[in-house]
Amino acid sequence: MREKKFNRIFTIVIDSLGVGALDDAAAYGDAGTDTLGHISQKVDEFKIPNLQKLGMANLHPLRQVEPVGTPMGYYMKMNEASTGKDTMTGHWEMMGLHITKPFQTFTETGFPKELIEELSARTGRTIIGNKSASGTEILEELAEEEIATGHMIVYTSADSVLQICGNEETFGLEELYRCCEIAREITMKDEWKVGRVIARPYVGKKKGEFKRTSNRHDYALKPYGRTALNALKDAGLDVISVGKIFDIFDGEGITQSNKSKSSVHGMEQTIEIAKKDFQGFCYVNLVDFDALWGHRRNVEGYARELEKFDERLGELLPLLKEDDLLILTADHGNDPTHTGTDHTREKVPFLAYSPSFQGNGKLEDAQTFAVVGATIAENFGVKMPEGTIGSSILDKLV
Repeated sequence: MREKKFNRIFTIVIDSLGVGALDDAAAYGDAGTDTLGHISQKVDEFKIPNLQKLGMANLHPLRQVEPVGTPMGYYMKMNEASTGKDTMTGHWEMMGLHITKPFQTFTETGFPKELIEELSARTGRTIIGNKSASGTEILEELAEEEIATGHMIVYTSADSVLQICGNEETFGLEELYRCCEIAREITMKDEWKVGRVIARPYVGKKKGEFKRTSNRHDYALKPYGRTALNALKDAGLDVISVGKIFDIFDGEGITQSNKSKSSVHGMEQTIEIAKKDFQGFCYVNLVDFDALWGHRRNVEGYARELEKFDERLGELLPLLKEDDLLILTADHGNDPTHTGTDHTREKVPFLAYSPSFQGNGKLEDAQTFAVVGATIAENFGVKMPEGTIGSSILDKLV
């Protein structure tokens, strides 16, 4: 095996930052979508000097941001080979899995009557809700009823999720977790298979004072096969996750997990990790772009979140050592100017930087997100698991 080129590799997923519709976007109802481009078109100010230095405006024309003559690193767009446009599909593909059957979503219709009846019978609870909603909205609407009656709030979102709310005092955490375990078992059927069942505990007694607590628990599907993360961990390397990564992979291949309170907090955690010695991979997901701004179709909020990210990126870059590699990317699109509240089927950016780079510029677009995992594996002399996709571009990052 070849000697490693980089000692530490950081991959930061700016959740939902698509850079233009994929060729098959129309089949998903997403023709003409462009998360980053439309944000730039719609807002008056957009200051991202660090992303600019790395080549973001060279990769994608932006109204307020000029391309730079000499980008600090390499850039390209990546196409998604898998079927779908959700978080788990995007991340699993990044680490080598080819997903040919999309996870089920129930955004428009709520869950089927048969699923709800089985969940009700097995939990002994009457179910209320059963629609797509934000977590704060559903509590304002139904939490008082749940507290008064013992009924159970079940809801979904634009993601492949079944979420159950429970008041910590009246419903109880153990009971909430029990009901979620039953829901996970039921939703293993192909026609009902959601990516995650999420326990959403809350406190409060009346409208206006309901608050979700940190006792959330995700019951995720395990990846359908071994990924680059498993290969890296098995080789004795550090595999450090920040944000949702642990949940997305159900802990598979992770050696150390860091939960984040926000995308800003996720970057602060990454900055602290960059100050420590480790050998291996730090995998970061920054979810607020998607959850707070993309799904809620808030263009201004998304732009400001990108500016906050850019400030923290400016703190991270000077901490990178000669033998470090930074990759910035995304997992799908979520164009805040598009109709509905769902993700959008888009290409994603790939920006790579190391202080040791002698070259820079545009790389040929990749046909799968899996170049990320394949490149990281080759760097550490690790063989990708059997059945994975993707080819390394390590030899181009010089």
